[in-house]
Amino acid sequence: MGELCKLPNIGSKLEAQLNETGIETAEQLKKVGSKQAWLDIKAIDSSACINRLCAIEGAIQGIRWHSLSDEVKKELKEFYNAVKY
Repeated sequence: MGELCKLPNIGSKLEAQLNETGIETAEQLKKVGSKQAWLDIKAIDSSACINRLCAIEGAIQGIRWHSLSDEVKKELKEFYNAVKY
């Protein structure tokens, strides 16, 4: 287990995927942002869903993804719907 597993919503599988895309620290994750991190994961795992996107954003904010504001959830859903295959 690395540093990312210490963040909310990040388990060993998601951490491994983030590591595979070159993200190994919380600082790197914040710099890349949830949308780009999710797109990078989607490129290696077609099963990446809206919940994973929300989990990443929650990790960046330091909260459980269920606690994201309605505005952020709406923005993420719009992004997801625009880019999903």
